[in-house]
Amino acid sequence: MTAIEESLKVLQLIRSYRERGHLMANLDPLGLVKPYLHPDLDISSHGFSDEDLDREFFIGGEFGQQMATLRSILDTLQRAYCGKITVEYMHISDRVQKLWIRSKFERPALYTYSPAQKKKILHWLADADHFERFLANKFSTAKRFGLEGAESTIPGIQALLERASELGVESVVIGMPHRGRLNVLANVMKKPLAAIFSEFQPSIDNDQEEPLGSGDVKYHLGTSCDRKLSNGNQVHLSLTANPSHLEAVDPVVSGKTRAKQYVMKDTNRTRVMSILLHGDAAFAGQGVVAETLELSDLRDYTTGGTIHLIVNNQIGFTTDPRKARSSPYCSDVAKIVGAPIFHVNGDDPEAVVHACRVAAEWRQTFKKDVVVDIVCYRRHGHNELDQPLFTQPIMYKKIHQHPSTLKIYLGQLAGEGSVPEAEQTALIKAISKELDSEFQQSKTYVAKSGEWLATNWAGFKSWLHLSKIRPTGTSIETLRKVGLATCTVPSTFKAHPKITDILQARRRMIESGEGLDWACCEALAYGTLVLEGHHVRLSGQDSERGTFSHRHAVLHDQASDDEYVPLQHIDANQAAFHVCNSNLSEFAVLGFEHGYSLESPYHLVIWEAQFGDFVNGAQVIIDQFISSGENKWLRQSGLVMLLPHGYDGQGPEHSSARLERFLQLSDEPPDSMPVFGPQSKQIQERNIQIVNCTSPANFFHVLRRQIHREFRKPLIVMSPKNLLRHPRCKSSLEEMAPGTLFQKMIAESGEGLVSDDKMRRLIFCSGKVYYDLLEHRIINKINDVAIARIEQVSPFPFDLVMDEVERFPNAELLWVQEESQNMGPWFYVEPRMRTALAGKDTRTVRYVGREASAAPATGSIITHQKELAKILHDSFN
Repeated sequence: MTAIEESLKVLQLIRSYRERGHLMANLDPLGLVKPYLHPDLDISSHGFSDEDLDREFFIGGEFGQQMATLRSILDTLQRAYCGKITVEYMHISDRVQKLWIRSKFERPALYTYSPAQKKKILHWLADADHFERFLANKFSTAKRFGLEGAESTIPGIQALLERASELGVESVVIGMPHRGRLNVLANVMKKPLAAIFSEFQPSIDNDQEEPLGSGDVKYHLGTSCDRKLSNGNQVHLSLTANPSHLEAVDPVVSGKTRAKQYVMKDTNRTRVMSILLHGDAAFAGQGVVAETLELSDLRDYTTGGTIHLIVNNQIGFTTDPRKARSSPYCSDVAKIVGAPIFHVNGDDPEAVVHACRVAAEWRQTFKKDVVVDIVCYRRHGHNELDQPLFTQPIMYKKIHQHPSTLKIYLGQLAGEGSVPEAEQTALIKAISKELDSEFQQSKTYVAKSGEWLATNWAGFKSWLHLSKIRPTGTSIETLRKVGLATCTVPSTFKAHPKITDILQARRRMIESGEGLDWACCEALAYGTLVLEGHHVRLSGQDSERGTFSHRHAVLHDQASDDEYVPLQHIDANQAAFHVCNSNLSEFAVLGFEHGYSLESPYHLVIWEAQFGDFVNGAQVIIDQFISSGENKWLRQSGLVMLLPHGYDGQGPEHSSARLERFLQLSDEPPDSMPVFGPQSKQIQERNIQIVNCTSPANFFHVLRRQIHREFRKPLIVMSPKNLLRHPRCKSSLEEMAPGTLFQKMIAESGEGLVSDDKMRRLIFCSGKVYYDLLEHRIINKINDVAIARIEQVSPFPFDLVMDEVERFPNAELLWVQEESQNMGPWFYVEPRMRTALAGKDTRTVRYVGREASAAPATGSIITHQKELAKILHDSFN
């Protein structure tokens, strides 16, 4: 070979190590996965032999050198990529980022620690190790999902927090699965050890001065604290509560982080960051991981990078990695967003600390996600009571013979003389003494009042304390100010001609005060709230325009494509209004918005489905967080879900938001009447609210009601489709004026009807079907059938229903719905109407609607029309 050819071969060898050097790294503490010499890493594959090791070659500035021997080149590359820490980064397209990583790895010494720094690492590791040992000794029959085998994770997190704080981070939101959570609570969050130990010795306190809820197992719980780190910096830490659905918490943490950044005005995203801990099987197997990663660089969802720590036990529950994923590493999914991936041997706490420090530096430098894959093992089975030898005999025989990470590190430090054995012994004794002392205190430990309350929520009420109903109307002057702002654009802005027509029509509505449509009243709700200082965030697929081209919250200049958001230009002192088109995800985006809603009660946070039918793509978030989060974790949320719902002949996938499923999640008992009147806490005592509004003004009120009260509950809205432009679905400004409020039920108020005592039928319904019924009654000149609209289906308006029944003493009672009998509200309203009538009226309620069906709706427009005609016929005849 010529000198030029040899130089090119050497450069190819360097590139091969950068791409595949990680295959030769010593990552597995158990030695079950051996380093692999890929052919591209063998010098013979590049035309060299051992005889060439001491020859010099031109390398063109690599490692800061023009010339270097092959031996020194290999030493640098193997030290950088083939030790107990390595990195995958060649999938990154940005050259500056790749050069940055090389500067951290291709150096004479990867990392060095002073004796004092090593003692700090030892202290962190010993804290983690002895905490697990203590729990195993005191509570040997309890599940705790300990961190044994992955104890170096704790020094890694501690070092990450310290380095991040040095780089400007003031607040950190953490999400993690159950494994190791108690250790994180104790040693990272500094939750009192006595409090943790007391949870293994539970007692029921019946004195409900503070809300108890259903509670959750201790390894699902979260907390927050202000912590002073050993480097003197103070950070606020928030560990998010999570269910056993391992990765479901990921987008929730991202949303909470983004909301904290908004509250703290952290527009550069350097002061608030998130850390997510993962298991190896979950990171590779759970689709929400990829969905959350895809949010990471989107303008309206980015948090400036998440640091992902994978506690890589090299096993799932009982499933080997070779059966759990198709990719070489559990971390490979992170490559879709160009995240660097640091792999590190969990038995080397110094390497873990270094990887985590570099991860913090990466995040603060590039505002992008980064992964640290801590390759370790799980000393016990899936939990401490499980027998792993049933399914992994070879691995667990090896584990039972393997010394702990602490024992290995103690031996290393003693051999180095960095921390003499006498100091080691004193440190271990001090840790054991503290654990014993906290255990004694745990026997009489009493949780502090309000321990669960976040600072931003101070003064908000639980279900134990009455929050009185407040009017949600506002002045006509304010409504006009907002309304006119929503139909005004700069003089130089070139709007689409049809948009101009829409804005002019809205202006006529505002000026006349009559005929306001759905989009107009929705905009008035958002605009009046931001004028009052409340941040409004609306997010979802196509939410800027609206799936049905009705909202047009973001206007596009037809010449320049510049954007203009009228609701951002109402007043100089208004709060922020953000409307965001999301990516095509339900699970992650709904989780994100739920997390956003947890941070502050003063924000109106809304997630909108493209069609309500698609909401079941986020069912885990609905079931595990939204409907049950307050009951399990005492965390309120005012999240609003807009779910387009209605039978318009568009087929089984574009008709139903599955109202029945949300009603099934409601914890309202069907057979007991709540207290009504000024002392009513009906909504406060329930978990969710479900509405199906038929009036634009009522929609205005229900949105404002979310903010204008002293508690927060999730609001599920069956939002309309064809009512957006229905000629009868209109409201006036007077319906939103001072003193007005949300109507849970709209009673019959039509003209030209017979007297109440002569009314033949009383129809109760909810949603769009009301207008079908009304149209039929008008066209057929029927005057002896009354129609009442239940706008709030849950909690159920027992009192208003009874009032309406008593008003029409001789009327047959019907419930009419457009959904099939096994769907929609029927199963929910029937027993509650029975309860409302019990002991007062002997009449029963008869069902009218579609027959039970497996699919929500027919795919045939003709069949749809026939079904609707039958519903109308049976309702009146």
